[in-house]
Amino acid sequence: MGLVVGLGLAGNAAATAVVAVRGERLGRLPALLVATVLSAGGLLAMALGKHAGALGLGAFIGLVNGMGRDRGPAQTVEQSVLADAVSGGERTLVFARYAFIQDLCGALGSLAAGIPALAARIGHGTEAQAGRATLAAAAVVSLLPLLLYARLKPGATAPVAPAAPQGSAGTSAETRRRVARLTGLFALDSLGGGFLAGSIVTYWFFRRFGVSGDVLGPLFFAGRILNGLSYYAADFLARRIGLIRTMVYTHLPSSAVLLALPFVGRPWMAIMIFLVRESLVQMDVPTRQAYVAAVTGPGERTFALGVTGLARNVGWAAGPALAGAAMASFGLGAPLIAGAFLKIVYDLALFASFRHQEVA
Repeated sequence: MGLVVGLGLAGNAAATAVVAVRGERLGRLPALLVATVLSAGGLLAMALGKHAGALGLGAFIGLVNGMGRDRGPAQTVEQSVLADAVSGGERTLVFARYAFIQDLCGALGSLAAGIPALAARIGHGTEAQAGRATLAAAAVVSLLPLLLYARLKPGATAPVAPAAPQGSAGTSAETRRRVARLTGLFALDSLGGGFLAGSIVTYWFFRRFGVSGDVLGPLFFAGRILNGLSYYAADFLARRIGLIRTMVYTHLPSSAVLLALPFVGRPWMAIMIFLVRESLVQMDVPTRQAYVAAVTGPGERTFALGVTGLARNVGWAAGPALAGAAMASFGLGAPLIAGAFLKIVYDLALFASFRHQEVA
């Protein structure tokens, strides 16, 4: 399971690399269309595949995302379009709204996790059959963004000329240095996130407490709702203490809380800890996106958002396979401890590196 999830995230990383380097030249709209079609094909491959090799190949080519959130090339292009469309003072709020809609729809999708168990319980085929049908339905739903992309005005998806003298990938030397530092830090954070992929945490709940999909679906639904509400709290804090401080002051406690999860003995306690973490852990999402957009210029943002997104995808791709190995070697809770530790190191390093380059 860890390998298939990792291959899907590796496919996202490869596609994000292409968008980062060639996205503006190839065109934003074609990139959005191709990524959407590939993603739908990947979900269909998951629904039809029966062998591990076929599932792994389908996951890689089809950009299958086991993180439970959009982490692919389409998100990079969408963020670039949004960053160019609004002024600096409004970016955090716009990215908060963007992430909120993503998580709201993702929360509704999480409820579908309970469909296979429910279908089997009421006698509509086996749970495996219902699971395949659910994945096929997800493939159809994933094509709906094509209707939204068709409504974009031509100017929104047109390449933007860089404001600074161009170097490689149309970026200034200062931007490349800054992006390189952020990329290293984000890679560390994403490696920790890979240990904590939604599929890994779901497996932990199932193995540790025997919690099935009809409980996990609503649980992750509640977590997504808390994520979504936290984005607006992040915008409120960022306007008062800055983007970097908001990222660190909220993300660090969420990782500390997670360290307690493997040691609780009752499912209700684990659920409460998980929900507390979910109310904090995603507050760095709109602030991180707004910070990358704020420290880069027009025409550079697809590259900057793509490269930093690529680093995150690489970490996420490596994490699930390592999490599976850690579970086998050190115990069921090992990935949770490792992921929390890596994220704490990331938070401290981010604050030490960029606290003097704060942006409101």
